[in-house]
Amino acid sequence: MAVKLGVNIDHIATIREARKIREPDPVTAAVLAELAGCHGITAHLREDRRHIQDRDVRLLRGVITTHLNLEMAASQEMVQFAIDVQPDMVTLVPENRQEITTEGGLNVAAKTEELARLIMTLKNNDIAVSVFIDPETDQVKASKKVGADFIEFHTGKFSAAYEMGSIQDLSREVSAIQDMTVLASKYGLRANAGHGLNYRNVGYIAAIEGIEELNIGHSIIGRAALVGMDRAVKEMLDAIRRAEH
Repeated sequence: MAVKLGVNIDHIATIREARKIREPDPVTAAVLAELAGCHGITAHLREDRRHIQDRDVRLLRGVITTHLNLEMAASQEMVQFAIDVQPDMVTLVPENRQEITTEGGLNVAAKTEELARLIMTLKNNDIAVSVFIDPETDQVKASKKVGADFIEFHTGKFSAAYEMGSIQDLSREVSAIQDMTVLASKYGLRANAGHGLNYRNVGYIAAIEGIEELNIGHSIIGRAALVGMDRAVKEMLDAIRRAEH
């Protein structure tokens, strides 16, 4: 099965919010990414609204023709917003107001009762649910327990190992994701991955059997600033396809 690409358009909004004006427009960026061949659009509506705004998500819902994945904190406010907007999927992520970007996976195992209630509410409103977790056995098991449909592996440690050039650390992180993808399949969970993936390292994760979709934002948006969204998305799709052969 070919690995799909979800393009995270948060950082188009980051550029816009630097001046608090109308451009660049993340919705326009999403349309261009779709036209370039991506399989879905991801947007993280953070509780501090530092980049994506409520209006962006509502507009995306009306415009997206592929698959809209809304990343959000596991809070009642965000669950109600998701029910109102009806994205195709919600991905529950941890949030820390002081962080520059998401620093790790959601500790599903530490809050199973709370998450199970929120996830049931979302699923009862016909929204598929993914949880963003570290590739660890207890987190995969907990994700099954709370009723998630998907898991998305946080690939931050893998990406850091790649940048540091440590073959031993890189091998360990790839193996962990491989093993946890197998475990997820045994529990009936579908597996995606993302965080820190770029044109240089994406092949390692795209080559893992069982990974369905990679959600990539910063690397693509950074490339798009130089060569345009169409070329940036197509180059990432090419990098993913090369890993599959």
